Amino acid sequence: MYYYKDTETFSYTFCSHLADLPFPRVSALPVADEILYLFRRPPLSGRDSFSVTHPRLLTDREGTETLSTRHLPEVAADGALTAAIEEGRVRAVNLSHPRWRELLVPFPGPGKKRVHLLALGDVGSTLLTGLRLMGGDVISSIGICDVRPGVADRWAFELNQISLPWDYDALPAVDIISPEQLFDCDVFLFCASRFVPDTAVKTGDVRMAQYELNRELVVQYARQARKAKFQGLFCVVSDPVDPLCRAALLESNKDDSGKVDGMGLATRQIRGFGLGVMNARAAYYAKRDPRFTSFLTEGRSFGPHGNGLIIANSIEHYDDTLSRELTARTVHANLEMREMGFKPYVAPALSSGALSLLLCLRGQWHCSSVYLGGVFMGVKNRLQGDVAVEQLPLPEALYRRIQNTARELSQIS
Repeated sequence: MYYYKDTETFSYTFCSHLADLPFPRVSALPVADEILYLFRRPPLSGRDSFSVTHPRLLTDREGTETLSTRHLPEVAADGALTAAIEEGRVRAVNLSHPRWRELLVPFPGPGKKRVHLLALGDVGSTLLTGLRLMGGDVISSIGICDVRPGVADRWAFELNQISLPWDYDALPAVDIISPEQLFDCDVFLFCASRFVPDTAVKTGDVRMAQYELNRELVVQYARQARKAKFQGLFCVVSDPVDPLCRAALLESNKDDSGKVDGMGLATRQIRGFGLGVMNARAAYYAKRDPRFTSFLTEGRSFGPHGNGLIIANSIEHYDDTLSRELTARTVHANLEMREMGFKPYVAPALSSGALSLLLCLRGQWHCSSVYLGGVFMGVKNRLQGDVAVEQLPLPEALYRRIQNTARELSQIS
């Protein structure tokens, strides 16, 4: 490992396996300041920046193995670097990214965030309600936009009439914004949809049925974000969450001729909010069937909001048969609601949307989709200076399931 000092600002210390970087060498690492690990790989082939939470992440390799302490290779790190990792002082940045210097700055910045929400259908309006009621500690205000006449007016009127007695500024204010103002914010929430199956649809993967039309829509706004040089969080709530995230990332990084230039949204800016409700649904069934009880204390969820989801009953005591049964029940929970004659949107809007987003903004562990090795994968993660994913000693059978899901996601164009 080589250590360097940034010659442009002298405020950054770099470490790298690369011996030929154009910075002066230093012999020791700082005992308190942040350290940036520099690596090279093709932009958009994986995360362009991330928090280093384990020495095994000091590599240019990334994929499903990033989630498992058993599948990444051993990496030599001296005592000072290992200590810095344990103290949360090390982040990684891809030196091959055309805007790598922008990625040196921790993300997101401090302070309360201005949130803009696009589209106030069933999901968007429920999500908005949750954010206003619970988000006063991390949200300064919420701008809302809907192209349908009167919809935004209705929700601004309704939501601003919710308040605590005698503490009238405790909840974030809601105001109406135009489509041109969507990216004048810190957090953008994409809740728009051109097609939502009605309650008559009770079979199949309802979420993927929305993909083609919703893809066109999310790409439109991802390109608008590129044009605005948006520096905040681009959050996808609409279905299918994970493929839409990938489309937003790839298309925002193309110029007018269609060439990938890396000048759009960075990988750390985009995340999908769909796994939270799947994790909550697994817990719902685990509370009602003693065979699944281990999930409540030992379980994990991985993958997309829909087919390809992986529920693990336990990491330490993984049972593949039980886990697959719990997965199937979780995946089909939305169809159970449709059988009752209702659209399943309240739990997703709150568990995947409001609660998960607020945990994210607070820098706490939560379930959402982040970019890993070319696909967006739902995992337990947090955003605190940069993206950090939980690493576990994954059993081989569980790891193979995660690999299969990643392959399936990579085939969706």
